[in-house]
Order: sequence, then C-alpha cells, then structure tokens
Amino acid sequence: MREQGFTKRDWVLFKNKIADWQESYMDKLNKEYIELLREDADPSEKFWKLNKRIKEDRQKTGVQLEMSRSRLISNIVSLIVDGAISFENLEEFSDELKETVSYFIGR
Repeated sequence: MREQGFTKRDWVLFKNKIADWQESYMDKLNKEYIELLREDADPSEKFWKLNKRIKEDRQKTGVQLEMSRSRLISNIVSLIVDGAISFENLEEFSDELKETVSYFIGR
C-alpha cells in the first residue's frame, strides 16, 4: 500500500527506528547540557540558560513527536532539520520516501 510519498514498509521501519533515533539525539543533547554546565559562569546564569535550552529542545521532534502515519514525512523532515538524524539514516527506506523527503528539505 502506498500513501503520501511512502510505503507501508516505510511506516513499519520508521516505528522500529524512531526510539533509537530519539535516544541518540537526547544523548547528544545531554552531552551539550553537561558542557553548558561546565562553562565558567555564575550558577544562576547556567541554570537559566539550561532551563531555556531544555524548554526549546522539548519541542523538537528528536525529543517528542506525534506518532501518526499521516505525519511520517513531516516527522522525518523535522528530524533531519533538527539534526536528530541525517539523510543517510534513510538508507533502508523506499526510494519514494527518500525522494519525497529530499523535495521538502531542498536536497
């Protein structure tokens, strides 16, 4: 079955990969937070900077997303734009999905 630029297999593959992609992205964010906390600055400055950063990052697809088939392409595009994954992470997906994603990211 084909849908809006992807196959049923793409949807199943995405569901199998998203948890690992998000864990990897959050690990990257955690490392960035640690570096932020190691900065030479007042504790209050670091606290509020970290607080702001976490609020921003919580909105990113690499942290949380709406898991629906209709949002598959937009979720993948957001993951790429946010730096949670790269286009190379789509190697196993259909050519149709890769072409659709390429179109949206201007690749």
